[in-house]
Amino acid sequence: QVQLVESGGGLVQAGGSLRVSCGVSGLTFSSYAMGWFRQAPGKEREFVAAITASGGTTTYANSVKGRFTVSRDNAKNAVYLQMNSLKPEDTAVYYCAARRRSDYLVYVGNYDYWGQGTQVAVSS
Repeated sequence: QVQLVESGGGLVQAGGSLRVSCGVSGLTFSSYAMGWFRQAPGKEREFVAAITASGGTTTYANSVKGRFTVSRDNAKNAVYLQMNSLKPEDTAVYYCAARRRSDYLVYVGNYDYWGQGTQVAVSS
């Protein structure tokens, strides 16, 4: 059974930092690209960042570029999202997702497996 479990969310002040993690089991982690998405209340789920299976290529949404960093540890079956210079508009539930292919990583519908999400709230 495939499981993706996010952790590390919480409440932080604007300008602060937070790192969310996603532990993965039940699949060959090193064969899957990983993505981070977020969904704010009343809004659609949107792409945040992604990393290819090897970790060699990363992609970011324009809204987080320069502030967020995605990384992975294939030995630990984990992917991370380091979030710096947080803004109130970053408030959302953050989801990790796994895709067997390493292309078209920005599209929500292309992912095979999803976690349950972790809440990130940024106060002004």
